[in-house]
Amino acid sequence: MNPIDKALFHILQRCGLIAILRGVQPHEVVAIGHALYDAGFRIIEVPLNSPEPLASIRALRDALPADCLVGAGTVLSIEAVADVAAAGGQIIVMPHSDAAVIRAARAAGMACAPGVATLTEAYAALAAGANMLKLFPAEALPPHVLKAWRAVITPPMALVPVGGIVPESIAPYAAAGASGFGLGSALYRPGDQAPEVAHKAAAFARAWQASFGTAPATA
Repeated sequence: MNPIDKALFHILQRCGLIAILRGVQPHEVVAIGHALYDAGFRIIEVPLNSPEPLASIRALRDALPADCLVGAGTVLSIEAVADVAAAGGQIIVMPHSDAAVIRAARAAGMACAPGVATLTEAYAALAAGANMLKLFPAEALPPHVLKAWRAVITPPMALVPVGGIVPESIAPYAAAGASGFGLGSALYRPGDQAPEVAHKAAAFARAWQASFGTAPATA
């Protein structure tokens, strides 16, 4: 494992809550990032269809401690992988499962979480080098589907539902074998201020602890 892979593994053991800051702007991202870090979040994603996403990624990476991984979502091309790497990103998250993009991310030393919706896509992503699978959209992949996947995917792999996740979603997915969760609009909407994000982050942290028995690390 490279250092980022090791960090990702340990983060998922403690708190696999991934903050997706779609629509965040560079002037506000650091305050929100600190609020999330203080709540125990250790993975923060800025989707590339946000305003000036590379500036936000760089700002987060410069501002947050080294034990917090910062990455990009909605990564669609090899060129975008290079841009994210140059901005200091450490994780590539995709809505799809393009083997060329996965390989580019892994070659750059970054972790990669492609979006998959079938077992065929999941195994193709693993063959390309993915080290985390984003089950997307989670609304179409309920807990009983994740449980069935967990029974047949080898070697064991991080399975992370994304899409429509709320605090009440954590327990049933955890029981089915989820490794973490991508949290979008239920955690952050454009225009939310840091105190509001902190309040919502705390609700997710409580749900995580109740289901997994591990308290998110706090600052």
